[in-house]
Amino acid sequence: MSMNKLIMSTLKPLNYPVYPLHYPGESDTYITFFRYNESASLNADDEEKITGFYYQVDVWTKNPSIYESLSKQVKDSLEANGFVRRSANDLYEKETQVYHKAMRFYYAKNK
Repeated sequence: MSMNKLIMSTLKPLNYPVYPLHYPGESDTYITFFRYNESASLNADDEEKITGFYYQVDVWTKNPSIYESLSKQVKDSLEANGFVRRSANDLYEKETQVYHKAMRFYYAKNK
């Protein structure tokens, strides 16, 4: 399974749109993600054995009452499926009045 499919299937039960890079729809609440790094995490005998994937997952919403709970659901769902959270930032997009949570995760995958 590709990493994009893994993230999308992991977050699908949350019942909000989930898209790589850009959300093309009209919903006020959605999730996007992108890979910001991919590198060898373990090499043996000059061969890559484990690949490390680094993703940023973003929660976007105009509804402040679901912002924290959805962010926690995203975090918990990804961690339950093998992702390790590296950092998280609370942001507010003033121009569009959107609450934005940017979370970074690491995932190790055998080659």
